[in-house]
Amino acid sequence: MTTGLSVPPEDGGIIPAASFSALLEQHHLVPTWEIPPGSMDVPEATTILAMRWVDGVMMAGDRRATAGNVIAHRRIKKVYPADDRSAVAISGTAGMAVELTKLFQTELEHYEKIEDTRLSLDGKANFLARLVRGNLPLAFQGLIVVPLFCGYDDEEGAGKLYSFDVVGGRYDEQDYATTGSGGSEARAFLKSAWNDGLDGSEAVHVVVEALVAAAEEDAATGGPDPKRGIYPNVVTVTAQGYREVPDEEIGPIAVEVMEGRP
Repeated sequence: MTTGLSVPPEDGGIIPAASFSALLEQHHLVPTWEIPPGSMDVPEATTILAMRWVDGVMMAGDRRATAGNVIAHRRIKKVYPADDRSAVAISGTAGMAVELTKLFQTELEHYEKIEDTRLSLDGKANFLARLVRGNLPLAFQGLIVVPLFCGYDDEEGAGKLYSFDVVGGRYDEQDYATTGSGGSEARAFLKSAWNDGLDGSEAVHVVVEALVAAAEEDAATGGPDPKRGIYPNVVTVTAQGYREVPDEEIGPIAVEVMEGRP
């Protein structure tokens, strides 16, 4: 069911009421950011990844944020629910990425309330690409946001993955995707370790080991820290919906992975 609601802007065009950010823009409620010249060491979220497993998709991120060559945060959360059927992970400028994620969540909720239907998974990915593209002026000033997106497609009965570039390009990924400063190392590990028959515990083991492999080569990626109780942020999206894997499940796997590394 579609309500057909729309907001007529001053230039005579039509902005759909289902778009929350467009509604804000219409009423001039979106701030314009201008970054002064000079360098700023703002916190950067680093390595994230996503992959398919037998029941759907799994997404994970390390917990470290850096500012220049300094560890800014050790417990930053990088994977969030977009809604109950999808998840988004952030890399790049941490503050901007978190705000973009909150806006994305609000957009999906607003659309569902206004249109009385859920946006398709491809539609969600396209909307996220639009938000990333909208950040382009800030990206030129160094405040880059590059997310990953995944979800469960009820029509196809399978999990799907999407990656993005800094200008909002959207790319469908087949089996796994990585981004961030340790993304290439994590991808190299997944290339050898991933297979389409991974069950839940096996998949968690693979994503944790991929992040550990990235942390060994990339100083900006934080590995598990059992002493401080810091473990990767891991979530799954299946036919049953979004689920965050608790630290109680990840901890023993993380210890096993670290003990087994050469």
